[in-house]
Amino acid sequence: MEYTVQKLARLAGCSTRTLRYYDEIGILKPARINSSGYRLYGRSEVDQLQQILFYRELGVSLDTIKQIVSSPSFDRSKALKEHRQQLLAKQEQIERLIANVDKTLAEAEGRIMMSDNEKFEGFKQKLIEENEEKYGEEIRAKYGDEQVDKSNQKFKNMTKEQYAEAEQLGEEVLKILNEAFHTGDPAGELAQKAADLHRKWLTFYWGEYSKEAHAGLAQMYVDDERFTAYYDKKQPGSAEFLRDAILIYKGMKN
Repeated sequence: MEYTVQKLARLAGCSTRTLRYYDEIGILKPARINSSGYRLYGRSEVDQLQQILFYRELGVSLDTIKQIVSSPSFDRSKALKEHRQQLLAKQEQIERLIANVDKTLAEAEGRIMMSDNEKFEGFKQKLIEENEEKYGEEIRAKYGDEQVDKSNQKFKNMTKEQYAEAEQLGEEVLKILNEAFHTGDPAGELAQKAADLHRKWLTFYWGEYSKEAHAGLAQMYVDDERFTAYYDKKQPGSAEFLRDAILIYKGMKN
């Protein structure tokens, strides 16, 4: 069976404009164009659109999706299994939030009492899962499962006040780092203040602190482009500058 743009859009629940855009950027080409100039899509294109929409639902960028689905090694069955696992994880998160809402309603009605930790359990778990998805493989390889699990548990046990303090401290690290960067001196007073604030910020999340682990994380900020992009967002070179400041702060740079 073949579908026109309009019919496929209705089938998939997307707009005709979206399908035309997918054609323009080469992520979903029609099977053929008939003599009247209409795009026509077959079974293969229907399957590919399903994959694209799965990835979009999971927040994957179109550039990344294009690389995935156009790869000669793309395995549709494997991709579907991965989609299923990710959707189950989202389902678990939604169920936790629903349970949290139910508890909150019960507390509002005077049927139960909730601790501050309970009120934020669902949101904390979501952050942990997002961090695991983005950085889990690298962090666990570097520090080990036990250390990472301890850190996650410490975060889950964090009170509302502690979380707010940690967030404020993280913002202050970035502010001081930006000021220090313009001095050009990682050994200077401002840079060393940024390094000390960074240490304090880490203690909110790490089960145990060591200067070696701190230095290793600072090097990861430079080696891993995702961390580099975060610190270099306002000023390129900031990740490397912070790394140098931390190494000097810990007495580990000649």
